[in-house]
Amino acid sequence: MKKAAFILKKTVSVTLAFLMLLSFSACGKREEVTVSIWTPEAKYDMMNEFMQEFAKLHEDEIDLKYSVSREEEDTCKETVLADIDGAADIFPFPDDQLDELKEAGALLALDVDPATALAPFGGTGSVAYQSVVRDDKMYAYPETANGYFLYYNKKYLSEENVKSLEKMVQIAGNINKKVSMDLSSGWYLYSFFRGAGLTLKLDETGKKNICNWDSSDTGITGREVAQAIANLAVQRGFKSMDDDEFIKSVQNGRVIAGINGAWNAEKVLHAWGAGYAATKLPTFRAGHTDLQMGSYAGYKVLGINAKTKHPEWCRKIIEFIVSKDNQIKEFEKTGEVPANLEVADDEKVKDAPAVKALSDQSKYADLQRVAPSYWDAAGKFGITLASGNPDKKNISVLLYTMVKDITR
Repeated sequence: MKKAAFILKKTVSVTLAFLMLLSFSACGKREEVTVSIWTPEAKYDMMNEFMQEFAKLHEDEIDLKYSVSREEEDTCKETVLADIDGAADIFPFPDDQLDELKEAGALLALDVDPATALAPFGGTGSVAYQSVVRDDKMYAYPETANGYFLYYNKKYLSEENVKSLEKMVQIAGNINKKVSMDLSSGWYLYSFFRGAGLTLKLDETGKKNICNWDSSDTGITGREVAQAIANLAVQRGFKSMDDDEFIKSVQNGRVIAGINGAWNAEKVLHAWGAGYAATKLPTFRAGHTDLQMGSYAGYKVLGINAKTKHPEWCRKIIEFIVSKDNQIKEFEKTGEVPANLEVADDEKVKDAPAVKALSDQSKYADLQRVAPSYWDAAGKFGITLASGNPDKKNISVLLYTMVKDITR
């Protein structure tokens, strides 16, 4: 019996040793994956949390070493194009910059079926699909809806008041407050001309702009629109403000309404508390007609560097970030509107003012598709009017010069 017990014990020991060897061998075979990610300051902590969760989920498959660095979406394209080899494996950008990044060889075409991958974002007929698919290939995943609408403080303005831009500005002026919008940005300036039914689009080459904003034979002329902007700019209750000034003025109580982006929802909510509200853009008056303001729409997206050594794992990381559960978490942390439509019925999302406002404004919104010459030309025009046209230049001349520069 002792001999049998010894043999059994020895057999068990050898078996255990073999199993341990297999275990160590399996651990040793885990793929080593090193991934770098760029993300905006506002999402830095959140992105680190997501990466920690992803690493834990896949700890039996990979030895993941990751780094998260700060880079804003709006500046990311320039940073990537300055050094594609040195850029992050995963980076964020507005969808209108996709073509330039793609043509420069900076974006990886994802190994997925676009229709299937984008089903949670609206499928083949959606704006999301148009934003990230080129020639049946998908180059990024939508992360958050990128658009703008009207924030307003219910302590000062009613639902009826905010239907008209002129009415809001009048009320604000009477109580020494402000309504704001960034007239120096072509992104927002577009809303007036689009509202009048005027055209700005790319030509068939995709390299130049077509623009009729200076036309004099349209129902509402470009000059009438430009004059409406000029009249607005000098009102006591209005001030053109960029993002930083808008948020500061919301926080100090100077601004009671403002046209701004979805990404600032959390900051505005925190500042106004019970007064916080949001809705679609108002009407404005050009000539003798009240016109619904239009807007640009699109997405902030996540793409993969074409130079990455781990394309499949980068794709899995992005799919994890834009999954339903993480879209809800991102909404809770940042207030930005989720791109993934699977969250639309979630109680935390569906009743949020910013989500409803962006949805309502989408009826009057267009994808942002313009050649680079638009931005400087529109910015100069907007700055001139926002400052009250100090040199008293003829509005028609200013308009003609802007359109000439836009279409050059």
